[in-house]
Amino acid sequence: MKSSSVLLQLLGGTKSSHALRRWVNLWPPFLGAGIRVLRISPDMKAVDVEMRLRFWNANYVGTHFGGSLFAMTDAFYMLMLMANLGRDYIVWDKAATIRYRKPGRGTVRAEFRLSESQIEDVREKLKTLPKYEPVFVIEVKDEAGVVIAEVEKVLHVRKKMAEAADGAALARL
Repeated sequence: MKSSSVLLQLLGGTKSSHALRRWVNLWPPFLGAGIRVLRISPDMKAVDVEMRLRFWNANYVGTHFGGSLFAMTDAFYMLMLMANLGRDYIVWDKAATIRYRKPGRGTVRAEFRLSESQIEDVREKLKTLPKYEPVFVIEVKDEAGVVIAEVEKVLHVRKKMAEAADGAALARL
């Protein structure tokens, strides 16, 4: 079974990226903030997200609430990398920072793209390193394509076998 279909089954109960998109759109933190996943590619290498400005996701000056802008970038690269690396790897979000560039008004969008070369880079690094922490940058843009926020995500990736070896070493102590 392909690793991406395993992830789709875990998250959406199906092998369909369309069904996964529906389930993610019903996830309470996204639903409550007005965050909507527009597209998840079947190979889990592309995700498009948008958020319209509503009274419930606006701040006190009438622009997008910063927490909602941050939330719309959460977990996608982790899920995409999990799906594409497979079950032999552990992937976690480790850290993130957001830099606000301009006030967000109207509908804002974020695109997540994972290339085959990025996936192979992670695999190659983990042949010699016990862990690897790739960095991904997401630009949140307004309807005119102007960047209103930049989010830097740091992921933690390691092979499961490395974790088992660490556990065995601890058990010997």
